[in-house]
Amino acid sequence: MHNIAEGFDGGSNPEFIKFLRYSQRSCSEVQSQLYVALDQGYLNREEFDLIYAQAELTHAKVGGFIRYLLTSPAPAPFKPRTTN
Repeated sequence: MHNIAEGFDGGSNPEFIKFLRYSQRSCSEVQSQLYVALDQGYLNREEFDLIYAQAELTHAKVGGFIRYLLTSPAPAPFKPRTTN
């Protein structure tokens, strides 16, 4: 989530995509750590499978967002409103 927020503030689709890819890597890292938690007995197999599937789904959804951004036009520059 932090990578997504940081990338959103980057101001361009390429910058945002870079951070979305970091977010995907974080999903993979969570999946890797789940194996450690399972091996150490912190999770049972049912808990492992549930959380692993959530990380997999999140990775896929972020990938879909990346594909969308790669095909969408660049956003218009932000122009703050001024009040007089």
